[in-house]
Amino acid sequence: MAYDEGLAARVRARLGAGPDITEVGVPPLERSREWGRIFGGIAFLHHGNMAVGVSGDDLMVRVGPDATAEALARPGARIFDMTGRPMRGWVVVAGSAVTEDEALGEWIDEGHAFAASLPPK
Repeated sequence: MAYDEGLAARVRARLGAGPDITEVGVPPLERSREWGRIFGGIAFLHHGNMAVGVSGDDLMVRVGPDATAEALARPGARIFDMTGRPMRGWVVVAGSAVTEDEALGEWIDEGHAFAASLPPK
């Protein structure tokens, strides 16, 4: 699955360059012929901890387990579940909900803040 390169560029611009930020292309995982490929995209990490990512037209955000319910109440957010097993502390935000820079920036800042609170890998 390809990812929205324009959205990835906007994430990259917001996070800026620096030694604490890295980006990793994430190849699709092969589940089965019926399921096809899942994930596939680009991930942005803070000291090795994923903060946000782009998969397809969507933004994946690591908000942490304590902030998940609040994040899910925001427009365009849904549970991160790409394998049939929801990931605690993560949400997926529809690309249509982050067309405005302010909305995108809030999500990126939240994901970055959570990743920065974790010990480096």
